[in-house]
Amino acid sequence: MAITLTQLTSFLAVVRGGSVTAAADELIVTQPSVSSAISALSKELGCDLFERVGRGIELTEAGAAFVPYAEDVVGLLDRGRQAVKEVAAASVRRLQIAAVTTAAESFVPGLMRSFAEAHPETELTLVVGNYKDVVTRVLTHRDDVAISGRPPDDERLLAEPIMTNEIVCIASPDDPLVGKKAVAAAELGERPWLLREKGSGTRALNERFLAERELTPPTLTLGSNGAIKQAARVGVGVSLLSRAAVETELESGLLGEIKLSDGPQSRPWFVLRSAVGPTRPAVESFAEFVTRSSRPGRSRRAR
Repeated sequence: MAITLTQLTSFLAVVRGGSVTAAADELIVTQPSVSSAISALSKELGCDLFERVGRGIELTEAGAAFVPYAEDVVGLLDRGRQAVKEVAAASVRRLQIAAVTTAAESFVPGLMRSFAEAHPETELTLVVGNYKDVVTRVLTHRDDVAISGRPPDDERLLAEPIMTNEIVCIASPDDPLVGKKAVAAAELGERPWLLREKGSGTRALNERFLAERELTPPTLTLGSNGAIKQAARVGVGVSLLSRAAVETELESGLLGEIKLSDGPQSRPWFVLRSAVGPTRPAVESFAEFVTRSSRPGRSRRAR
């Protein structure tokens, strides 16, 4: 007996939904059919993939180890279907792009427009999410490429640095420290710090910055860059954001910048793509285009 696609899709649906019921609802099948698929897969692999915990179920260590392989198989099959369709209709190419919110709200639309002008045969789509979301989408082959502020620690992804990502500390334009000489972050240690939601790369940046300086200020979690900018504008608190996300507001005077003597170093933006399986021409064309159009960087495997 061989592992089937039905078994893999059922397994991954249970992982996403956290229960057989949720998986059955997602796949629009009966609960017994999902249970049967999971049971058959466990038998084929020779181990339990889930275990009972209270009234719910959780992945076993073996199940957790199997997840990325199941994601790759199912995702590559979907990519293969897309490749077949593209060969059958050679005039149409599709490229699915995921981008973290900061990049999507600043420079990614311009990159897409320029790429579309150079490659009119390619149909582009863009999905916006936080860092965790976009990395997961590329890892599971739901999207072809992603634009992110940092490379993930996963050998299944290739990360190529593109343009510089400068980080700035924003505040109300009438903040007394705006326009002054650089100050140490410790001077802001009692100010409220504005954070994005969990899973956001911007939140991780702020938390890491504060932890490295042993600062424990009050924090306020907001759900978007736009909300953080508005809160900073009216003096609710301060935050670290990419200059790309706040350049317009800084130039117009809607936000102010507090210069930090020990601020975070600039870092690159990255274009991410899967290192597993063949690379479609449209994916390679886009990766080459964005590295050539911004700041050339040497391709490397993310570690």
